[in-house]
Parts: sequence; structure tokens; C-alpha cells
Amino acid sequence: MIRELLILRHGKSDWDAHIDDLHRPLTDGGKRSAQRIGTWLMRQRLVPDYVISSPAVRALETARKACKAMGRSTRDIIEEPGIYLASRRAMVAELEQCPEKTRRVMLVGHNPGLEDLLKYLAGSTVSVPSDDHLLHTATLARLGMPESWRVLRAGCANLIELVQPDNLPKLFPFPAPDGEELRKRPAYYYSQSSVIPFRKTRNGIEILVISSSKKKHYVVPKGIHDPGMTAEASATKEAWEEAGVEGKVLGKRLGEYVYRKWGADCTVSVFPMRVERMVPEKEWTESHRGREWVSPARAKSRLKQKALAPMVDELVRRYG
Repeated sequence: MIRELLILRHGKSDWDAHIDDLHRPLTDGGKRSAQRIGTWLMRQRLVPDYVISSPAVRALETARKACKAMGRSTRDIIEEPGIYLASRRAMVAELEQCPEKTRRVMLVGHNPGLEDLLKYLAGSTVSVPSDDHLLHTATLARLGMPESWRVLRAGCANLIELVQPDNLPKLFPFPAPDGEELRKRPAYYYSQSSVIPFRKTRNGIEILVISSSKKKHYVVPKGIHDPGMTAEASATKEAWEEAGVEGKVLGKRLGEYVYRKWGADCTVSVFPMRVERMVPEKEWTESHRGREWVSPARAKSRLKQKALAPMVDELVRRYG
């Protein structure tokens, strides 16, 4: 069996965020670089079947952005604390624990450990550039590995190629890896899902609306349909993250609408969700938004997206 190791250094991190090293996030450019690497892997049919990441936010965000861009679920990314500031020896030990049936592993972490690991495994096949750096931010090293993960010795691998995001296309193919249309964001960004949260009271149906992140208008929870999740599950996740509510998505979708963002049309599937639990205001991480239970008529008048009005009517018709 042919085995490969993909060593990916995290994308550029935001040094202007005054936060400790473990929690420092990616810059927007760092996110795009990770997505370009993920898209390249998808187009080359090199999607890993096992992903290990440092728990540092900049590494974990890189792993997630790359995985989503390649159409892979992020739910089974393995967060390994030992990779954060890890020695080469520790990372070799971690790789030797990979399931033997695994064909392609992606390891996301930091320098100098990753470069030490690359030089150790690939040995004489590595040529150090004049600036003494092999892995700039978001650079991917692709290595051919021995037949077993169990014993990884010095020089056991060969460096196939180094891939730098700056050398990859800035735009992303749509709607598939070989799509001819190019867009500003990966294809999955343009498929979104939403819920209209509701509850039944003695006075009838009430709809939960929340203010937008900039408090300019009212919305219902909506977000990008994450690869590897159903539209319903992705919408439910958005309800928790944006509105602090949990519940059950009922029946088929209420409808869909289209709006413009990132230079193209985004299609949003909308589902009804009966709210079963609301996180208390003091525990709600998005409490700056504000949320309010209103009548269906009030919801229709307040929601910015007017295409939701007939869907509110359909919700009332079904469950009122």
C-alpha cells in the first residue's frame, strides 16, 4: 500500500490580536491560504483519511479550513496536545500510532518542530533553500512514506513536493473540483442553511428573532452548510452558536432563497425548529446580539430578508 504524509504548517496568525500564544487566531489571509491548500489537495485527489492537529487555535483553524475546502468533515480531526511545541521525537511517536490501514495522514502544526520532522524523515531528499526555511506559513510538504507507520526511521521517506499557497490560484473552482467557474470563496460557502426557531404558547406561535452581528437589522440563525453535515444539522449548529437555542428540526424545509455575497449567489435552505432549550442570557456567548420572541406578523415585518415572510406563514400553517 502506498502511504503518504502531508505536513502542513499553520497559516499566518494574527499578531495584532492581543491574546496568548495558544489562542492566537489566523488572519483572513491565513484562512484563505489554508483553503487554497485544501482546494489543491481536493483537485489533486489527495484528500487525507486521517488528520492530526495541534490544539493551538491557529493550527486547528488551518486544519478545519483546509478540510472543509477539500469537502472533508472536520468532526474527526484529532486534536493532539503533544503536537503543540512538540519535539521531532514526539511527533514521530504520534505518527507511529496511526491506524495501520491509514493510507494518507495530514499533520498540522508549527515550526521549528515540523521542519525538524521533515528533515529527519526525508533526509537527503530535502534541499534547504537559501533562506533556511522549508515551511513558510500554510506551506504543505508531501512525503512518500514506508509501508508501515509503526517504525519511522531517519531517511525512511522521500519528499515528493512542497506546495506554497502563494503559488496557487487565488480563486476557487465552482461548483466542483473541476468546475470552470471561479469564485472568491470555496464552493461550500455558497450553500447555506437556516432555521426559523419557534415555540407554541397559549397565544399561538412565537418566532425567535435575533439582531445581526452589527445590530443593524433582525435575522434568524443562518450559516454556511458545513461539509460532512446534513443541512438540518448545520442549521441546528447555527441556532446554537448564533441564538443560544437547541431544538428539533421538524419535517421538510420551509423553502429557500438566494442572496448575493462574495461576488456570487448564495442559496439558503430554511427549516422550522421547535425550540426546546434556551441558554440563559448570562451564559449566551452572543448576548451582545439581543434576541426576542415575537408574533409571526411582527417577525415578518422585522426580518431583513423578506423572502422569509412566506416561510413564516408556512410554519404557522403547519404547526399553529
